[in-house]
Amino acid sequence: MYKIALTGGIGTGKTYLSKHFIQMGIPVFYADDEAKKLYEDATFQQKLMELFDDPDLVSDQKVNIAVLSKLVFGNEENLQKLNRLVHPAVMERFVCWAEEQQAPAVMMESAIVFEAGLTDYFDKIIVVNAPLELRIQRVQERNPHLSREDILQRMSHQMPQEEKCQRADLVICTGETYTMSRNFIHGESLF
Repeated sequence: MYKIALTGGIGTGKTYLSKHFIQMGIPVFYADDEAKKLYEDATFQQKLMELFDDPDLVSDQKVNIAVLSKLVFGNEENLQKLNRLVHPAVMERFVCWAEEQQAPAVMMESAIVFEAGLTDYFDKIIVVNAPLELRIQRVQERNPHLSREDILQRMSHQMPQEEKCQRADLVICTGETYTMSRNFIHGESLF
């Protein structure tokens, strides 16, 4: 089975483009959604508690995301600890999911394919790119509570877009409109 990674920084248009791949018959695995599901798993919650030893991190069988955010954002060591716990678990779920699909190709949408060292799992890496100001605008439209500074801080935790584009097998620029990107997808050979 052919495995494609769809990656790019926050606000580049990954999710929008992934819907077009679904329309083309390529099943898409959303890594962020699967990572969020992990936080509902009791075994995973126990591992988090052991990792960070914070009594406020889990209560009533729910992870307190605000507490977790304070523990990891701005603390590179804690962020790496969390990533070493989350990334292998998400990849395990992807592999199981991919085996169940009845398609010649599958796709994982994830902002951090390069950062998480996942490139060897895939036959093709597609990077979605967009101008910085447009990315900020898109993120603010779906998360109005985030300030420009909050968004830039989150972006700073990801690999620079330029580097992602250099490492990609294919780059799709979404720009001001998605029409050109959609047309490009249908004209480009993915295999």
